[in-house]
Amino acid sequence: MRKAIQEELSQENNYKYKIIAIDDERGILDSLSIFLKRTNYDFVGITDPIEGIERIKKEHFDLLLLDFMMTPLHGDDVVQEIRKFNKELYILLLTGHKDLAPPLETIRRLDIQGYCEKSDKFEQLLLLIESGIKSISQMKEIKKINEQLKESKDELEKAYLDMIQSLRYAVEAKDPYTRGHSDRVSEFAVLIGRKLGLPDNEIRTLQIGGLFHDIGKIGVPDNILQKEAKLTDDEYSQIKNHPSIGAHILGEAEVFKDIIPIVKHHHERFDGNGYPSKLKGEEIPFLARITAVADSFDAMTSKRSYRGALDIQFVKEEIERCKGTQFDPNIANAFLEILNKEYYKIEEVQTKFPNNF
Repeated sequence: MRKAIQEELSQENNYKYKIIAIDDERGILDSLSIFLKRTNYDFVGITDPIEGIERIKKEHFDLLLLDFMMTPLHGDDVVQEIRKFNKELYILLLTGHKDLAPPLETIRRLDIQGYCEKSDKFEQLLLLIESGIKSISQMKEIKKINEQLKESKDELEKAYLDMIQSLRYAVEAKDPYTRGHSDRVSEFAVLIGRKLGLPDNEIRTLQIGGLFHDIGKIGVPDNILQKEAKLTDDEYSQIKNHPSIGAHILGEAEVFKDIIPIVKHHHERFDGNGYPSKLKGEEIPFLARITAVADSFDAMTSKRSYRGALDIQFVKEEIERCKGTQFDPNIANAFLEILNKEYYKIEEVQTKFPNNF
């Protein structure tokens, strides 16, 4: 059975990804055709958005490049129609100008994976496409494993965990800060879960969810993850897409259904000002609220390119200050109790998984 999987994954390496672009400017489509066929993608360009929707209904495409300002349908209307019958298509929105793009809330609600301003140069667009193809490739692998191993749950779970673990290591290779971060977040979340008296199955979900909470960074261009200078608004928006990308990658795997809420919602805020879904209070999945506290604590106590680790007393005061705004107050109180009375447990985790950034 494993041999069959390996053969299918080998075929994946020879697969020619199909990209469709819908844009009412024929000149843009002609330029994209030349550019993308040169980079060995199978490309189709369509000027009529209604015709494009029908083409996607009838034919498989891996990725859609979509203009926002079109007639008779704008890009967000096109996506709304496509999402009625296709939840998996990876969509990149093209805008003639940033000010004309739909709000980020709309982009996330419609599960648009990213957007890019139009330009005579296609380097930034190619980076986004390549990042999207990486995510699509991983989803294809997960789907094939699911089909091949569906009769053996234990073997399926091991295959998934091994593959996603490999993907996690790939993310850590892209982003130096991530090395050790996910391990520590996992351990801190487990400490909080145990303090709250959660059952073993939820502790296990917290553990795995913490390990994979940043898996969506595989879909963020390397030049953004590794940038030492301040990010632009567009670059920060792409970073903020990583929870949705991670949930998209894991979405095919039944075995990961319990950790997807952690992956997707660990950057939500208790006051509703987080992302990607602006969930508020108890709308945010409980285990995601726990992971959010663990993730923020590790971010504050880890070295970064632009600052050292923050003083622990300052971090405690920050968690106290953010109760009810960024953090669930009950979860924050439980973690503060660990920090005040059982800090040796925190030190054990930090020693086991040091921050070598």
